[in-house]
Amino acid sequence: MLMIGKQLTAEQRLTKAVVDIMANPKYVALAGVLMVGKREINDAIPTACTNGRDEMYGRAFVEGLSDAELRFLVLHECYHKLYKHLTTWRHLYDECAPLANVACDYVINIKISDDNKDGFAQMPHKDGKAVGAIDERFRGMDSAQVYNILKKENPPQDGGGDGSGSGGGSGTGIPAPGSGLDDHDWEGAKEMTVEERKALERDLDEAIRQGALVAGKLGTGGDRDLTDLLKTKIDWREALREFISTTCAGNDYSTWRRPNRRFVSSGYYMPSGVSEQVGELVIAIDTSGSIGGRELAQFLGEVKGICEQVHPECVRLLYWDTKVAADEKYVGGEIENITQSTKPAGGGGTMVECVPAYMTTHNIKPQAVVVLTDGYLGGSWGQWHVPVLWCIQGNKSALADCGKTIHIED
Repeated sequence: MLMIGKQLTAEQRLTKAVVDIMANPKYVALAGVLMVGKREINDAIPTACTNGRDEMYGRAFVEGLSDAELRFLVLHECYHKLYKHLTTWRHLYDECAPLANVACDYVINIKISDDNKDGFAQMPHKDGKAVGAIDERFRGMDSAQVYNILKKENPPQDGGGDGSGSGGGSGTGIPAPGSGLDDHDWEGAKEMTVEERKALERDLDEAIRQGALVAGKLGTGGDRDLTDLLKTKIDWREALREFISTTCAGNDYSTWRRPNRRFVSSGYYMPSGVSEQVGELVIAIDTSGSIGGRELAQFLGEVKGICEQVHPECVRLLYWDTKVAADEKYVGGEIENITQSTKPAGGGGTMVECVPAYMTTHNIKPQAVVVLTDGYLGGSWGQWHVPVLWCIQGNKSALADCGKTIHIED
């Protein structure tokens, strides 16, 4: 460690690391993201931690790092925020916390290492060994794909669920909380209010846009992965298909060789081909009156296209307002005629909580749920125990406090 590092306090060294990163041409596009949230030294934190907005760094850990290692740590927390890991992959954490933690870390660490062959940022080491998780075989993958591979190698011993899965097994082994490069404050992320989540999303999107503008003016090019995050509009149909492909992919990993990088950093993963048949999908359609016949026809047309692409074994349409007004199940060849056969029902208020409650009562356990709504809800966003994609039309300010939200534009 340089002598100046020993003379500075942990707080001063942390500030210096941030300034050094912002001054580096290859990270000019990250400058705004580095300014999002609060950053502090905390004596009770063993390494470092983020809730997706704020960052905390352990004093003793920071004091033991070289300047290059501290820059790596700051970049690591920054990328957790940039990729919105603690909201995008919440359902993975609920299934098995250790696997979700290390899957996110693998993706970030290999990226930072690849970008810093010049030694500007270096993986922290202790006793000659890297502190953080890194593995060459995960190059080019996103957190969900890494998680699925780790899950096969390390089947949970305690049944998973609510973040309680141990992730133990005879595989490669998963670090226990606090034993790696950082911890992830999933509960802190969950405790943010809807208003706080909206503000965070706006702040991050604006920081990315401004960073790209500065990078372009300076001719640095910035981080190529950030370019994918700068799209002001997402083709909701493509995003919907990619969510289904990501969530419902089978176990044949040989088909996941060429990921579509357009949405990887946003939480979507698109394989080069999905030939395996997936299980049950639930499409929960708001029929409270806010979504009319034209919207229903549009939704069902896209759902039919998704079904043709991923070949689900079963599609379950749940029409809902304040209760589930209709439950239609389509199996095998019946799916081909889904738009001609369906009979939408409803017309009351808008209480989406009825859908997960109905699923629990009737023991419906799909691989994923797609909710089609205008987002003007009379209650909460509900308590879900499966991956959920919210397709919201005509209400750009709506942002679900769980699952993934996309906004539909005609």
